[in-house]
Amino acid sequence: MRSFTYERANSPAEAAAAAARQQGAKFIAGGTNLLDLMKLEIETPAHLIDVNRLGLDKIEPTADGGLRVGALVRNTDLAADERVRRDYGVLSRALLAGASGQLRNKATTAGNLLQRTRCPYFYDTNQPCNKRQPGSGCSAIGGFSRQHAVIGASEACIATHPSDMAVAMRALDATVETIQPDGAARKIPIAEFHRLPGNTPEVETSLAPGELITAVTLPKPVGGKQIYRKVRDRASYAFALVAVAAIVQRDGSGRVALGGVAHKPWRVEAAEAELPRGAKAVTAKLLAEAKPTHENAFKLLLAERTLGAVLAEARG
Repeated sequence: MRSFTYERANSPAEAAAAAARQQGAKFIAGGTNLLDLMKLEIETPAHLIDVNRLGLDKIEPTADGGLRVGALVRNTDLAADERVRRDYGVLSRALLAGASGQLRNKATTAGNLLQRTRCPYFYDTNQPCNKRQPGSGCSAIGGFSRQHAVIGASEACIATHPSDMAVAMRALDATVETIQPDGAARKIPIAEFHRLPGNTPEVETSLAPGELITAVTLPKPVGGKQIYRKVRDRASYAFALVAVAAIVQRDGSGRVALGGVAHKPWRVEAAEAELPRGAKAVTAKLLAEAKPTHENAFKLLLAERTLGAVLAEARG
């Protein structure tokens, strides 16, 4: 690990201003992803800004009947909150499907959204990786690609986003609240928060330099049967091959978002009109532009069958 300087911020505005002022600065809260990357020298921040004392650890009701989840709310606390379990069951289930109990006790809401890919080539500093070193190439293309994206990828990167929580929040139409270095607040729809790789896979979100996440807002509950199903190589502490976050109403309508298939949580609202017709019709539209490799083409059928099992469960 390389040496770095450190400070504790006293307010969100102060933290954002400090990050913009200090070149190579990073925010740190739980550190469950950042510290691992620093040890491998994949992330080499010159300065760390500790945001743990900013009071962003509350879950509060909003005026329109939703919930405002502070950026520093720990994953365990969010999953266990009575209101989340009752009204946003897909989110609670997604959180409990991620990582381990020890990590969930430390990991934060904002950090979960910002965690970086678990592509093995990204973690192997002896291999070219455009996400780690722009312009160096993508070792996963033509390499071992079983875990990688089947849709939304590019010639520069075929990595997937690892978060379970983000998939559920995409299905719920959450909004990410931030503060910018000049003190201005901003709201970013979750659909616009994560970026596809394009030619700049190292740019993973729509956050500006120094911009700090302060909260995630969940809209008024939509009801319905809410299910999160994650298919992985082992029963715990593993990332998704395919994950399905679904909210299904009594009339058969609903919402579907996929994890494990793209560089961001994957949802195509137009495909949801096909829900009454079944999983095959939905996935045909949801993954219509898929370009899998020979090693991960199985994800297309796996997504269809997983969604089919979810819909069968939702409809009893």
